[in-house]
Amino acid sequence: MLHHISIQVSDLEASAKLYDGMLFSLGYKREFTMNIAVGYGFEKEKDVFAIKKMDSPVTVPGEGFHIAFTAKSRKDVDRFFEAALKFGAKDNGKPGLRKHYGPDYYATFVIDLDGHRLEAVHK
Repeated sequence: MLHHISIQVSDLEASAKLYDGMLFSLGYKREFTMNIAVGYGFEKEKDVFAIKKMDSPVTVPGEGFHIAFTAKSRKDVDRFFEAALKFGAKDNGKPGLRKHYGPDYYATFVIDLDGHRLEAVHK
C-alpha cells in the first residue's frame, strides 16, 4: 500500500545511530545517506523508511500515530528494544505478548529521540 514514509528528526547523526541499531536488528539496511536524510529498506535503492533533518522544530504526530516495523522473530523484537534503549530511545512497552491484539502478537514499543512512537512486532 505505502511506497515509503519519512519522518522529521532534529539531530540526523544521533537519530541515524538509533535507527541503524533498531532497524539493522530487523534486517533492514541503510539504502542511502545524504547530508539531510538517511533511508532504510531491504533492497538497494528501494528505501521504505527515511529520517530527514529539519532546521525548524520537529513536529511529532499525536498519540494516536505510531510506526510499526515487522520483525521476523521474537528475538528480533527483543534486539530492536535493546538497540533502542542503547541509543537513547525511551521504553514505552517492554517486549512481550499483547494478547489483546491477538494470541501471537509479540511486540515492543519505544519513543525515539524526537518523540516519535515506534513499535516492532512479530505475529
